[in-house]
Amino acid sequence: MGWILVASAAVILFLQNYPLYIRSVPTENELKFHYMVHTSLDVVDEKISAMGKALVDQRELYLGLLYPTEDYKVYGYVTNSKVKFVMVVDSSNTALRDNEIRSMFRKLHNSYTDVMCNPFYNPGDRIQSRAFDGMVTSMMIQVC
Repeated sequence: MGWILVASAAVILFLQNYPLYIRSVPTENELKFHYMVHTSLDVVDEKISAMGKALVDQRELYLGLLYPTEDYKVYGYVTNSKVKFVMVVDSSNTALRDNEIRSMFRKLHNSYTDVMCNPFYNPGDRIQSRAFDGMVTSMMIQVC
């Protein structure tokens, strides 16, 4: 199992609850976003177990809004290989619609797949790909 977060923006990717990639804007909120992501893991697991066998038949699983807070909205996405992506965005950003969030998750998934296909990347190591970081940065600029 793995995971990714984008928030206000921030992105954290986890593999078995171990962070592989952390990115947040502004950086002083990183710990707060990290806490929110870990809290949302329970919601992700609940949604996955509620889906049951239906999850196996799908190519991707957009979980939608996991939970809203006063300041942020937390969204989730899970791949067939149980890699979990979490995106945290500012609640005041009303321009983001469900379709845009889904599209950003697809971009994250595609970029993550490119990292995994790199023969020099060891699964489980921290992601240090410039291409992945550049994609996340450009996506966060669009969100903020």
